[in-house]
This record gives sequence, structure tokens and C-alpha cells, in this order.
Amino acid sequence: MTDRSWKKRLLYWFDNRMSRGSLGILNILVVFTILAVLLLSGVIIIFGFGRDAELSNGQVMWESFSTIVNAWMPSAEDGGGNLGYVIVMALAAIMGLLLTSILIGTVTSTIEEKVQNLRKGNSEVLEEDHVVVLGFYPGEYTLIEQLILAASDKPEVIVIGGEMEKDEMEDHLRENLEIPKNIKLVCRRVDLFDPSELEKLAIDSARVVIISPTDDNRVTKMLLAVSNIITSSENTKARVSAILSSDQYRFPKSIAEKHNVTTLQTNDTLAKIIAHSCTQTGLSEVIREIFNFEGSELYDIRIPEAAGMTFEELSLNIDGAVPAGILRDGQAVLNPVSDTVLSEDEQILVFAENRDSYKLLKERTVLPEIHVAEKDYYEEKDSVLIIGGSSSLETIISELPENVENIMVAGIQNEKYYSVIRYLDQISPDINITVNKDDLSNDRNLAHLLKDVSHVVVLSDRDKNEEDADMEGLFRLLHLRDIRTNYGLDFNITVEMRREYNQRLAGDEDSTDFVVASNMSSLFLAQLAESPSLYQVFSELLSNEGCEIYMKNADTMNCIGRKSVAELRQIALVQHYIFLGYRKREEGRSVFNPPLSDIVDLTDEDSVIVIGEY
Repeated sequence: MTDRSWKKRLLYWFDNRMSRGSLGILNILVVFTILAVLLLSGVIIIFGFGRDAELSNGQVMWESFSTIVNAWMPSAEDGGGNLGYVIVMALAAIMGLLLTSILIGTVTSTIEEKVQNLRKGNSEVLEEDHVVVLGFYPGEYTLIEQLILAASDKPEVIVIGGEMEKDEMEDHLRENLEIPKNIKLVCRRVDLFDPSELEKLAIDSARVVIISPTDDNRVTKMLLAVSNIITSSENTKARVSAILSSDQYRFPKSIAEKHNVTTLQTNDTLAKIIAHSCTQTGLSEVIREIFNFEGSELYDIRIPEAAGMTFEELSLNIDGAVPAGILRDGQAVLNPVSDTVLSEDEQILVFAENRDSYKLLKERTVLPEIHVAEKDYYEEKDSVLIIGGSSSLETIISELPENVENIMVAGIQNEKYYSVIRYLDQISPDINITVNKDDLSNDRNLAHLLKDVSHVVVLSDRDKNEEDADMEGLFRLLHLRDIRTNYGLDFNITVEMRREYNQRLAGDEDSTDFVVASNMSSLFLAQLAESPSLYQVFSELLSNEGCEIYMKNADTMNCIGRKSVAELRQIALVQHYIFLGYRKREEGRSVFNPPLSDIVDLTDEDSVIVIGEY
């Protein structure tokens, strides 16, 4: 039979109480104090200590209690000079010292524990109509920065849930972002995949929930956790936005609509940006500028005065904004036909600094009709070297401009990509696609491949983790720059990277184009959070179908020479494009949404930034 003596039972009881933490210790102190008072009072009363002082039994108990609590050492005259009374009270004082020390230590440790919990961000958030960001990654600040810019001067609460300690997240944010007074940032440490943990972020009362860009597996788990919370709450207005790189984890449409989930697939989008950027230096920067909240961005607004006007008339008579489309019956129509008549109940899609920055001219601008003949323009044939392989390789090759006639793929380590090359070679007989098997870690082999190419694309290895893939890309970039300098070669470089902070390590010493997955994804997410009604517009601009963003040569667009912005808008419309701005090659900068009256002098080396179907 198991030995369960009173001593073991007492120790078992004591251990259980202590395991409850500070509250358990306080309970033990209360019990011990009561027992000590009863014991010492009983000794005084039973043995008659202190009778000369004519103390009642209640007074004796009170004296014992106050001596223990105050840890007050009695004097020789106490208790009528009775030695027994003095000894008992001295024992009470010693017990009091012990109890007081334990009590003070317990209270101090409890307060410290509470402060530490607060610093760790374990307390519940009590906010409403706020923005929740799930996932915090040091070095990745674009998403938070864009949300701050989107708020402008309006009060906004942004709650950030991450796997780091609260104070660490706050330190990173304070050191890397300028946080205005109207923005309240609240950081909490949570398990991003546990719905009960995520509830601390007040998702059930949030306006927007944004999942920071990361791998598809983690994003999907967070989406499911958030969906569970929204389903069990009465919050029907919360919108959830996330980025998924591939279609493998695409949410079914019915489930996405039920939980207000909007997702963008970015693999093909980034592949398209890479393909266009490698032959149009600066395009990735242009796309970043269009999709960030610095300067102009896309808005859907109502312009009652535009009712009855054609889309072309509005384009030539609105300043401070560029009409880019219309929203009709819940459907977005980008770049509509110029003679489309606008109605009063339609929303206009404009590219402007803010919703109310547009101004209709009092005197209508009427430009003579122009007829732009298509130019028989010869584009110099280009050759592209693609280093590395990824699941986007097929999209990149198919999206390359028509003037690219030679494509060389090197550095492929996976046999499955060879079948993609062979397939593209069959459907594109006019394009010469070759695969090189040389070891590119040898600079001589790499230099041999570079001598006849105009553009180099360095792809991220999706089979590796983000850090390893980015570092491999950075070292490849350093070797390419070195070879270009040593051999006097002339080619531009486009590098695909996964994390924004790794891109900054490369510096900005040349015109290298960086397409950074996390950076682009953050821009798209911030836009969706601010303008959810434009999801269809963003999806079209970032897909391979419908209208896209292009940098067109000013000469091929018939835009060279001195022209007003109104004339440039009209010339673009005649060719079925929306004129957003221009880029001067010598200045290396882009100008968006210039005033209608501005006179622009473009050369055949400059570009115009447009939205169109091809």
C-alpha cells in the first residue's frame, strides 16, 4: 500500500499551493498568519502570561496579530513585565519579520511579472475599427510604412501581431519608421496559427486584417485561423487580405466570399514584372511608384459634373487627376473607348494624389482631332540571359518583348525546367532558346556567356529558403558587376529577390533593377486594405490578361517634341492608352500625373508611362 503519511500529505498540499504562483504563496501566508496568531494567543492565555496587564482574550489575539504584522519587538515592560509574555511576543515579532519579508518579495515579484508580461505583449487589445497586421519580420517595413502613408492625417490604430517580444518589435519600428502622432501602433506577441491567441488582437472588431507576405504554407494557416475567428464573431465588415505566390493554396471562391477574404497570386505577376523590367530599365521602379502611397495612386470617385461628357472630354478637362477607367454595375472597365459617355451614377477610376485633388476646368479644352499613323519602327533585336530556374520561368520567357530573339538559360539545377524550355521552343519557333550547362561559379564561363547579351535576369531559387536564395542572388550580382567592369561589357541586370532588407545590401551603384517579392507584395496588400473595391482593377493590372502598365518609347508613341500634357493624353487615347506620366532617361526619374498645362519636351530616348492592353 502506498505510504501517505501526514507529512507527505502536507508537503503535497504545500507543493500544489506553491505551484499556483503568487496567489498560492499569499494563501499560504494568510493560513500561516492565522495559525500563528491562534497558537501564540493560546500560549499566553493558557499559561496566564500578561495577566497583570489585565488583557482580555480578544485583546491578546489582537496584540499577537499586530506584533506579527508589524514585526514589532516587545520591550521588557510589556505584559506587565511578565517574562513569558515578552518571550512569546518576541517569537511573534520574529515570525512577523519572516512573513513580511516573504510578502514583500512576493508582491515585488508579482509586479515585476506583470510588467514583464506587459512588455512581452500578452495583454488583450481593446480596439475597434482598427487594422490588424499578422506577421512581423525585421527589415520588412514597407507594409507598415504604406499603411501609415495611407492614413494621411486621419487617426489610425495599427495592431501588429508577431512572434517576437513586444518591446523588440516596437524598437525595430521606432528605429526604422517615422511614426506620426495620428498613428497608434500596438504590438503583441502571439502564436500566429492559434485562433485563441489571435483573439487577443481584437480581430472580431477589426476593419481590416492583413497577413504579411511570407511562404504560402504559413499564409494559408493564418488565413484559416482568422477565418475561424470571423466566423464565430458578429463582425461581418472585417476584410482579410493576403498574398499567395502560387495557385496551389487558392481559397475556393465561395469560402473567400463568406469570410471576406481577398488574395492575389504573385508568382505570375512578379514573373511578368521581371520579363518587362529586364528590357525596360526602370519599369519595376515605376510599378512601385504607382502602387505606393507616396504621390499619386488609384481611387474610385464620383464626379457629378462629368455626367454627359465622353471619357476623352473628361481626360482633357480634368486637372490633378488622370481618368483611367469607370466602374459600371460593379464591374471595372480600364481604359474604356474614348467616346464612352459617362453617366451620373458611375464611379470614375482616377490616378491622383488623393480623392479630392481633382479639378474640372471651367473652360473646356477642345483639341483638334488627330490621326496617329502606326510607325514602321525597327526595334533592335535583343538577347537575354536568364540565370537560374524557377516555377515562373515559362511565364517570364513567354512575356518577354517581341524584339527578344535569343534567350539563353543557364544555372538550372533541376531537370524539370528542361521540359519547359523544349515546350516553349516548339510554340515559338522564331525565338532561339538554348540551355547552357556550364558551371557559372567559374567567372570565365560566366564572362563567355555575357559577351553577346543585352540583358541579364537573375532568378531566385524557390527550392531554397529566402535567406540562402537571396545571398546566392547577391553574390551572383557582385560577380556580374565585376565582369561587366573588367571586360567593358554593356548589359543591364534585373535581380529577383525575396526579402527587402537583403536587397539593400547590394547598394545602388548602378541601374540594377530589383524585383523584391516581399516589397511588391506589401505594396499590393496596402492598396487592397485602403481600396478593397478596386480588387478587380489591381488583379487586372497585375495579371497577364487585360490592361497592364507599360513604359513605351516616346517616338513609337508619337510623343516626341514639345507638347502639352493635354496633347499627350489625347495622343495616348487615340492609340488606346491611358497616359499616366513620362520618364526622362537623362534625369533617371519618372513624373506622374503632371498638370494639364505643363509643356513636356520628350526625345526618342525618353519613355511614356501608359496603361493599355499591349
